[in-house]
Amino acid sequence: MSSSSKRCLKLLERCKNMNQLNQAHAQAITCGLGTNNFALSRLLAFCANPNHGSLTHAWNLFQHIQNPTICICNTMIKAFFVKGEIFKTIRLYTNMLNNGMYPDNYTLPYVLKACAKLQYFCFGELVYGHCLKLGFVFDIFVGNALIAMYCGFDNLKVARSIFDEIPKLDVVSWTVMISGYGQMGDIDTARLLFDEAPVKDRGIWGAVISGYVKNNCFKEGLYLFRLMQMNDIEPDEAIFVSILCACAHLGALDTGIWIHKYLDKQKFPLSLRLSTCLVDMYAKCGNLDMAKKLFDEMRQRDVVSWNVMVSGMAMHGYGESALELFRQMENDGVRPDDVTFIAVFSACSYSGMVFEGLRILDIMCNVYKIEPKSEHFGCIIDLLSRGGLFEEASQIIQRMPDSSNPSNEAIAWRALLSSCYSYGQTKLGEVAAEKLMELEDHSGAYVLLSNLYAASGKHYDAKRIKQMMRSRGVNKAPGCSSVKINGIVHEFIAGEKSHLQMEEIHLILDKLDKQLDYAGEIYSAD
Repeated sequence: MSSSSKRCLKLLERCKNMNQLNQAHAQAITCGLGTNNFALSRLLAFCANPNHGSLTHAWNLFQHIQNPTICICNTMIKAFFVKGEIFKTIRLYTNMLNNGMYPDNYTLPYVLKACAKLQYFCFGELVYGHCLKLGFVFDIFVGNALIAMYCGFDNLKVARSIFDEIPKLDVVSWTVMISGYGQMGDIDTARLLFDEAPVKDRGIWGAVISGYVKNNCFKEGLYLFRLMQMNDIEPDEAIFVSILCACAHLGALDTGIWIHKYLDKQKFPLSLRLSTCLVDMYAKCGNLDMAKKLFDEMRQRDVVSWNVMVSGMAMHGYGESALELFRQMENDGVRPDDVTFIAVFSACSYSGMVFEGLRILDIMCNVYKIEPKSEHFGCIIDLLSRGGLFEEASQIIQRMPDSSNPSNEAIAWRALLSSCYSYGQTKLGEVAAEKLMELEDHSGAYVLLSNLYAASGKHYDAKRIKQMMRSRGVNKAPGCSSVKINGIVHEFIAGEKSHLQMEEIHLILDKLDKQLDYAGEIYSAD
C-alpha cells in the first residue's frame, strides 16, 4: 500500500462529522481505495455511529459495493440495528443467506436481538437453527443473545437450557438469565441463580434488585440494596431507579432522602428518568413541597414527569393545584396520555369537582381521541358517587363500551360498591356486590358488602355474607402493615406471630393499653 493510501486511511480514522467523511471518501477514491474493503468498512462503521453517522449515506455506499465481504455486511447490519431500522436488519440477513453467505459470531447476535425486539418468534427459531448448524451456540456472544431472545419470548425453559449448555459463562450470561426470571415473576429462581453466580458485578446486583421491585417485593429489594453497598458495589442509574420505586411504595422516606443526598454529593447526573423517580418518591412519601421543588427545577419534562406531579397533587387532595398543573402541561405543548387523565379524574374525585371531571372526560374523548379504559370509568364512577350521583354512576357502568370484558367491568362495579360502602348506600351496594360476585370470586366484594350491612345495622345480613364466604371457600386476604426502623422494614400480617420480637411487641402494647385506660379514667373523673 502506497504512502498516500496510508494517509487516506488515517484521514478516515480522524473524521468527526459527515462533511469530513465525505472529503476523506473523495480522497480515498482519488488514491485508488474506492473498492478497498477495509476502507469501505471504515466508512460504513463511521456512518453506523448513532451520534454523528448517516444511515442513508451508509446504505447508498453499501449498495454500490459489488462483492461485499461478511465484515462489510456485519457493519451494515449493525448500522441498521443501532439506528432502529430493526426490520431492515432482518431483511439484510435474509439477503446474505440468499446470496450464499454464511453468518458469523458477529452477525448472529444483532439478528437475534432484532428478532427479540420485533417478537419474530418463528424467525428467531430459524436463526437458532442456523446457530446450531454453524456451531455458534457455544460462542459466548451468540449464546448470550440467544438467552436474551428466548427470555424476550417468555420461553425461560429454552433460555435456561442454552444457559446451562454454555461451557464458560460470563457476567452478562448470569445477568440476562436473572433478569429473565425476574421479568416472568419467578423471583425465587432469580434469587437462587443470583446466589450461585461466581462473580457478582453491578449488573447482576441490579438485575436481582430490579426483579424484586418489579414483583412488588420492595422490602427484599431494599435489603439487597444494603447488601450490595456492604460489598462496595457502586450503584448505577438503573439501581437508583429501582430503589426509589421501592422507597415510594414502602414510604421509606429516609432511604429516599439518603439517595438524593448521595446523588448530590457524588455530582451524579440527574437524567429525566432519575429526576422523575425522585419527584415520585417524595410525592408518595408525603413530602409534596420537595416533590414540587424538584419538579420545578427539572430542565426537561416528559409526559411521565407531568403525570407523576399531577398524581402527587391529586393524592394529597390538592385538586385545584392538580388541574392547574394539567392546564400548564397543555400550555407547554405536552400531549397528555391515558395515565394523565386517570390522575386528573382522581384529583377531581378527591376534591368533589364532579362537573369539572365530566368536562375533562369530554376533552379526553373528543379532543385527544383517547378511548376510556376501565381505570377511567372507575375514577368517573368514584367521582359521581362522591357527588351523590349513584344512579348516574350505575348507568355509566351499564353503558361501558368494554363491558364485555369481565375484568374491566369488575373494576367499575368494585368502585361503585366501595363508594356505596363509604356513603351508606345499602340498596345499590347490594346490586353492585351481586354483579361483582358474578364476575369474580374475590373476597373484596364479600367483605365490603358485609361491612356495609354492619354499618347500616343489618348484623344478621353481615353474618350471612361471612357464612356465604366460608361455604364458597372464599378466603379473605389477611391485613398487612409495615414499619421501617433503623433502615429495616418490619412487616406484620394479621394473625401471624412469626416476628422474632413478637413477645416484646405485645408487652409494649399491653403497657400502652393500660396507660390509655388510666388516661381515660382520669379524663372521666375530670
